[in-house]
Order: sequence, then C-alpha cells, then structure tokens
Amino acid sequence: MSHARAFWLFVGPFAAGLLVFVYVPIGWSVLLSFFDARNTVTPVEFVGLRNYADMLTDGPFLRSLGTFSVFAAFIVPLTFVLALVLALLVSQISFMQAFFRSVFFLPTACSYVVASLVWKLSVFNGLRSGLANTVLSWFGADPVAWTVSTSPPWYWLVLVTLRLWLQLGFYMILFIAGLQRIPPVLYEAAALDGARSWQAFRFVTLPQLRTTSVAVLLLLLIGAYQAFDEFYNVLGTDRGYPPFARPPLIYLYYTALGSGGQDFGHGSAGAVILTVLIVGVTLLQGRVVRR
Repeated sequence: MSHARAFWLFVGPFAAGLLVFVYVPIGWSVLLSFFDARNTVTPVEFVGLRNYADMLTDGPFLRSLGTFSVFAAFIVPLTFVLALVLALLVSQISFMQAFFRSVFFLPTACSYVVASLVWKLSVFNGLRSGLANTVLSWFGADPVAWTVSTSPPWYWLVLVTLRLWLQLGFYMILFIAGLQRIPPVLYEAAALDGARSWQAFRFVTLPQLRTTSVAVLLLLLIGAYQAFDEFYNVLGTDRGYPPFARPPLIYLYYTALGSGGQDFGHGSAGAVILTVLIVGVTLLQGRVVRR
C-alpha cells in the first residue's frame, strides 16, 4: 500500500466529517448572512449588507460585545497568572506531584452544563443552606441572591469562579509541559552568575515560555468570547437580566432560534461579525505578545 493511500485511509473519514459538519455549515452561514432568511435555512431574498448594518446598530448586541471584551480582558490575564503560578508550584514539589496534577486537572473533565448546575443549585443557590451563604453566615452576613439580577450583579462572581474552576487545570498542564522543556543548564548557568529566584524566573523561565504563553493567551481569548454553557445554565432564560449580561453567543442563539422567530439572516451576520472580532483581537494579541 502506498503512503498516499494509507494517509487518506486514516485521514479521509476525519476530513470528510470536518468538511460536512464544520466547513459546509460555516460557508452556508456566511451565505445566509447576505439574505433575508426567516424560519428557513434556504436563502430567500438577497439583502446585501443590510443584516450586517442592522447588527452593527443593534444596541443590545453591541453592548454584549463591549461587555465581553471587558470580560475577556479580565478573565484572560487572571487565568493566565493563576495557571502559571499553579504550574510553578506543582513543578517544584518533590512528593505527590502526580496527585496534585490530577486534582487540579480533574475539573477540566467535568461538563460545563453539570458544573453550572452544581454551582447554581448547591454552591451559589441563594438559600441559607447553600455553601456560599453558609460560609457568609459564619461571619454574620445575610444570605445573598447570587444568581438573581440584582445590584450589585453577584451573578458575575458565580460565572467567573465557575470558569476559573473549570479551565484553570487545563492551562496549568500546558504551562507544566512548557516548563519541562526548559533545559536545566540554563538555571545552572543563572545560579553560577548569582541570579536569584525571581531573576531566574524573569530572565530564564518567562522567555522560554514565550511560545506556550502565546498559545495559552490565544486559547483563553477565544474561549472567553465563545462562552455559552455556563451563562445559559446559570442565568437561564430569565429576561430580567440586562442585555450585556448575556454573551454574544447567547444573544445570537435567541436571534436565530428564539421564540419570536428564527431569523437566520441576522443571526448568521452576527456570527460572522463575532468571528471577525475574535480573529482581529487574536492577531493583535499575538503580535503584541511576540513583540
């Protein structure tokens, strides 16, 4: 059997599935964004860039994009720093290292839907019996309605802690892999030159982790803009939440599949705008980090 035939024998089924279930829907979505397609995925009336103009002048959609740009600017560096600190701590311990890796990585295997329901119904359920309110009661504080639209918006604390718990272990493992690739001779040379721990971290560890850092930052950024499961399951379908409390994917979900009508034209246009925004910010961030 030739190498080319063996290659397509193993890669062919995956490539066919990728083409049918990923690239064709993406292309069809871009096509629908130029048409008026309501309650049908078949292009009906060509409207050009009208769907894009409507989405770019839609107040709730723009506020959702703006708010989640701030959310990404907050959750990305926070996760990055905590994951790096955990990776450094776990890499330096000399006993039960595999145990601590497993403990921190285990939440990554948990479903976002299941974790969201646990966070909402057990940890931050707003009742006195909830874990968060039980801890607050030890200090004499009153119970807090964590997942209700109130002022201050405590539901952001629920969402941020949930996302940190779920994704921190995964990025910790990436940093540990990057740390293991650093040659020990570099640290030995730094020690011979009289470098202290923080100097070795600054001039040896961080430069050697540049490639890993870029990958982690890009994955975090894309994941922040693609947030859906935790927001949908924690906030639910309650219309009492302000528009900016819902991520762009939730807004597009209600636009394309909401009870008021299936507007696939505007939903597809919003998805393309979100994709262009993610690509643009990702390229800008990658360029800044490399510099």
